Formats: sequence, structure tokens, C-alpha cells
Amino acid sequence: MLADRFVLSLTNRKVVSANGFHKIESGAVIMDDDTRKSVLSSWQKKKQEIIQHPFLDEKVEWGLIPYVQALLLARTIRGDLDEYPSFLAR
Repeated sequence: MLADRFVLSLTNRKVVSANGFHKIESGAVIMDDDTRKSVLSSWQKKKQEIIQHPFLDEKVEWGLIPYVQALLLARTIRGDLDEYPSFLAR
């Protein structure tokens, strides 16, 4: 979910375009170096964005959401929580 939303935002903001990719003989599609740098730089910035976690009601960096959700899943499996609080990005 995070990756899909992120890639769509890069495309919509024209950070990534078809010109940043090329097809090689084997049929594989390769991302060029400039596009790769732009994507990775944007991803690092995105991971540092702070959001309010709806269940914990605490501020959390985007990059920590998978870890936080894994901890909540573990608590649910152990029986510390009655049900798993799924994360829905707004």
C-alpha cells in the first residue's frame, strides 16, 4: 500500500516519467540512474514525514509504520489486544 501510493504520487508530480526507463534486449525494463536517484531521494524524504497513528494516537514517521504494525500484530497474537488494529492511510 505504501509503495503503490508513493509511486503514484511520483508519477502525478512528474518526478518519474516514461523517459526515465529503457528496455533492454531481454525485454527487461531498466530505470536510469537519474530516475533511480530521484526515486530514492523522494522515498527517504517520505519515510521521514510524521503522521498521527490512528490507533496509538501518537506521531510516527511513515518509515516506521510497517514496524509499528508488526508490533501491534504480535500483541494481537499474544492476546494483549482483542483485535488487530489495521492501519488505513488517509
